[in-house]
Amino acid sequence: MIPKVHTEIIELGDGRTISIETGKLAKQADGSVVVRMGDAMLLATVVSAKSASPGVDFLPLTVDYREKFAAAGRYPGGFFKREARPSTEEILTMRLVDRVLRPLFPKDYHAETQVMIQLMSHDEDVMPDALTGLAASACIAISDIPFETPISEVRVARVDGNLVINPTRAQLDESDIDMVVGASADSVMMVEGEMKEISEEEMVEAIKFAHDAIKVQCEAQLKLAEKVGKKVIREYEVAVEDEDLAEKISKMAYQKCYDIAKKGTSKQERGEAFANVKDEVSATFSEEELEEKGELISNYFGKAQKAAVRDLILNEGIRLDGRKTTDIRPIWCEVDYLPSTHGSSIFTRGETQALATVTLGTSREANMVDLPTFQGEETFYLHYNFPPFSTGEAKPLRGTSRREIGHGNLAQRALKGMVPDDCPYTVRVVSEVLESNGSSSMATVCAGTMALMDAGVQMKKPVSGIAMGLISDGEKYAVLSDILGDEDHLGDMDFKVTGTKDGITACQMDIKIKGLSYEILVNALKQARDGRFHILEKLIETIPAPNASVKPHAPKMVTTVIPGDYIGALIGPGGKVIQELQKETKTTIVINEDPVTEEGIVEILGTSQEGIDAVLAKIDAMLFKPQVGETYKVKVIKMLDFGAVVEYVKAPGNEVLLHVSELAWERTNNVSDVVKLGDILDVKYFGIDPKTRKEKVSRKALLPKPEGFKERPPREGNERGRDNRSRDNRGRDNRRDDRRPREDKED
Repeated sequence: MIPKVHTEIIELGDGRTISIETGKLAKQADGSVVVRMGDAMLLATVVSAKSASPGVDFLPLTVDYREKFAAAGRYPGGFFKREARPSTEEILTMRLVDRVLRPLFPKDYHAETQVMIQLMSHDEDVMPDALTGLAASACIAISDIPFETPISEVRVARVDGNLVINPTRAQLDESDIDMVVGASADSVMMVEGEMKEISEEEMVEAIKFAHDAIKVQCEAQLKLAEKVGKKVIREYEVAVEDEDLAEKISKMAYQKCYDIAKKGTSKQERGEAFANVKDEVSATFSEEELEEKGELISNYFGKAQKAAVRDLILNEGIRLDGRKTTDIRPIWCEVDYLPSTHGSSIFTRGETQALATVTLGTSREANMVDLPTFQGEETFYLHYNFPPFSTGEAKPLRGTSRREIGHGNLAQRALKGMVPDDCPYTVRVVSEVLESNGSSSMATVCAGTMALMDAGVQMKKPVSGIAMGLISDGEKYAVLSDILGDEDHLGDMDFKVTGTKDGITACQMDIKIKGLSYEILVNALKQARDGRFHILEKLIETIPAPNASVKPHAPKMVTTVIPGDYIGALIGPGGKVIQELQKETKTTIVINEDPVTEEGIVEILGTSQEGIDAVLAKIDAMLFKPQVGETYKVKVIKMLDFGAVVEYVKAPGNEVLLHVSELAWERTNNVSDVVKLGDILDVKYFGIDPKTRKEKVSRKALLPKPEGFKERPPREGNERGRDNRSRDNRGRDNRRDDRRPREDKED
């Protein structure tokens, strides 16, 4: 049967379009669409179970995004020619989509739900991750799965002062903004990106521009759903509610929780106090009631606790740890804590602590990125680790989590713009979160800044970061600086901002309420700026500027350039020359060929300056070319009957023959009468001798000619120095000359 296909076109306003098509592919899914922009095509599907699994009290939502190598006409790299686990970039895209979708499912919808998005065709001028939010929402919009409202995501850039929606990668390289915004038609819900020190006002302008484009895409999804025929939303088992029980628990717990929150205690003390109140509430119920309604009792206690904390902040401006809304927790910092690392620092803010290390390496240590949509390398990258002990928990370790990848990427984007372009090293920063009570990713940014400066990386400017929160009841609101973990959980916004003294370098915002006004957003950004500046002062007090050089035990990096013709000579047959040179000098040598000039870019990495100098001397010797008419110092390295083999002092290994006839003006019978092995003397370079076709140097040319010295006129002869007599006139003298070695013949 020929499928009935429905399509909706979205105009981007600059001649480009996005199409959403459904009805042709994957019709057994609850919803499926193909989103196309240029030659880029993504298939998005959604399937949700008809009922929730027993005991599940949350939404088990999975968002999966994959880029197929076939989409770009490529094979997967490595031995195993099949796509395996998702790449870091794919995981980051999954997080972008998940964070916008998840809040829009009903709170009591707990059925297993899976959204799968895959790139089926790639276009070099289209970045597909900017289309994934639209694709995910569109497939849900045409299904019967309960979902509040369509959303979409777009990337916004600014090229030559003009804002652009969904730019090409080439445009993005020229942009000072790279930001993905997720929103519904009414509300901005997610912002994430990096910037080149832009102002708060410029950031808000970019968000508004992106939101206007998203509104058009949300409208297109509604039109597509109408064309398909909007399905009746499926029925599902709603959570049981007991208003009387909720009111009873609120009366027992609310005021006690309010009083505990007002004391401004530590995380552990506060947690124990709340737990005691919960136990007291539970003790008022019989075992039968606890068995029947234990889950409801726990949920209603959580709601009472949340209401008490939020009301305390809105009514009195007092937070869980006793701070005011604009206060930053106490900060202490330290650098050079670890003696063997190339750079290290500790950043502690309240009950959040990050230990950062820096490792310096050659281009060989660059992080290789091999995706269907992009191939390249990162010479600066950051890894974030969040062990369970940082929150006082014992949990199994199951590899790097999506959260760790996301937080590490945010910190990396915050810092990388401040690493100078001419930094010769590949730089790896690792952040170990040792304590966590909110803002661990921002602690990573601060610790990373100090560790880079401690390592001697000449950062353009130091970077600090802060996490902002929001509490709002629809009328009153409070913006919270440097939020705690509980404030993140109980609040309405988690807004992380990083930057220098001159502007914002990265941000990540998740908003949990609808209709956040731009007025609140602007106030939050301004309050964040004040907080960033306060934290920046603490960093500068600890380490005012990058160390002038790397640590004595850290490798020093020197980069030099050689002509492409000399690359093979430096490497040697089978790598013999470069391997022996590395072994002798205790250095690491990496040679990369410039794709444009075809020159060799030589990186020399070593802890000993003597070793680095030895490598540079070897390269200089290899590249040394004496100039005609110039004088050079040479060292005698071999004695021969017809001259001395000498090497240039400034270019060891570069040898030339100093002929016996060029040692002195007087006749020299024995070379050893004039020079000895190891002697250093001056010679003049005459270039290539046209007779011998070999390089010619002379010592006697630098000596004064003896008074009355009469130089015999040179005999005409062939290149061997014999007289150019006819065969008929060859005599006994000539035969005597022939008996001598050719090199020994003299006039």
